[in-house]
Parts: sequence; structure tokens; C-alpha cells
Amino acid sequence: MHVFASRVHRWLALFIGAQLLIWFASGALMSFLPIEKVRGEHLVDRAAVNPMPKAMRFVDPARVLASTDTPVAAITFRMLGNRPVAELNTTRGTRLFDAETGAAIGPVNADQAATIALAAWRGATKPSTSTMRVTEESPEYRGDLPAWRVDLTDPDNTAVYVVAGNGRISAVRTGTWRLYDFFWGLHIMDWKSHENFNTPWLLGFALGALFLGVFGTILLFMRWPFRRRPR
Repeated sequence: MHVFASRVHRWLALFIGAQLLIWFASGALMSFLPIEKVRGEHLVDRAAVNPMPKAMRFVDPARVLASTDTPVAAITFRMLGNRPVAELNTTRGTRLFDAETGAAIGPVNADQAATIALAAWRGATKPSTSTMRVTEESPEYRGDLPAWRVDLTDPDNTAVYVVAGNGRISAVRTGTWRLYDFFWGLHIMDWKSHENFNTPWLLGFALGALFLGVFGTILLFMRWPFRRRPR
């Protein structure tokens, strides 16, 4: 048993040792980074909104409901920038209407998305922006589509994702988030999408690490000084 445990422990350490080092290093780094900074909360205030005018008159909700033939889950009156809107959540997505007249509003365009991102910016100075339409998911963004990616010229290379259908900020990505996500992909051994926690690689190396610990414990017990006979 001593020889068998020693050989298994040695070969497991040879193959699994590098991944164990990656697990420890990535886990330590992710624990060190504050999650608020990873999410970019210190840079972008997602809850920032303009107050709705108190004297405004809302359109009859029944009129808005009559303008769509799809089932509606909820109607929300809110501000989209400086404009009050009625947001309909339907089974086919989100639709926007003018909160006063009930007229349909098209999806948020690139300029509006940039304005929304800058309105939520918490920095002292407003950075310049560039926008790009996003129609497919990626390791960096898996939210509602289509959306606008608003890139800000700040030191952290911040990107704000604004959903085209409702104008809401769905994600904030920074250089800190990208570093965190890179090590998260290494940690769960999903090097492509960085989200699959059940990869065969992770399962195999986790079982290997378990056996490494088991056989190491056996060796520790068999080599413990109290088991040696006195001369």
C-alpha cells in the first residue's frame, strides 16, 4: 500500500499540479478584486434616471394595450432619457410608446445609447464615446439582443451595453472585469465561453485532485513518526 500510494501520488501530482497552481492563483486573484469594482459600479450608475414630471398626463393604458396583438405581461411608465415612455413587456419582446400620446417609439439608436451611457457615468469628466451594434452573444456579453456597445475612452476601457429594445443598461464591462473573466475561465476550465461549470476537464481534474489528497493522506499516515519503532 505504501509503494502504491507513493506512485499514484507522484504521478497525480505531476499531471494535476499545474492546474492546482492555476486554481489557487485564480481563486486568490478573484477573491482579492472587489466585486463592485469588477461590475463597474464605481464608474457607471445603472439606477440613474431622470425624475418624471409631476404634472404630466399619462395615456390610457387600455389604448396602449390595444396597439399590440401579443400578450402583455406588464406595462411600466418610466423615463427614457428626458422622455417619458410606456414600456410593454410582451411575449415577443419589449415595445416602447410615448407615455403622453401613446404613439409607438422605435428602438433606441446609437446616439440615444451613447446619451444613456453618458448619463449614467459617475466620473468627473465625460469621456468620448463610440458605438457598435451587437447582434450575437459573446464571452463578454450574453444579455438581451440586439444591443448597443458604447465604448468609453477612460483608463479602464469601459464598455456599456444598452439594450436597443428598451434603452436599459444591461451590462458594464471594464478592464478589471475582463481580467476577472479571464481567470474565471481558467478556474472552471472553460477557455472558450467562460460559463460552463460542468466541463469534462473540470470534472476529471477535480477527481484527480481528490485522489491526490486521499493518497497524500495515506502517505502522511504511513510515514508519521509515531509509527516508527524505536531502535
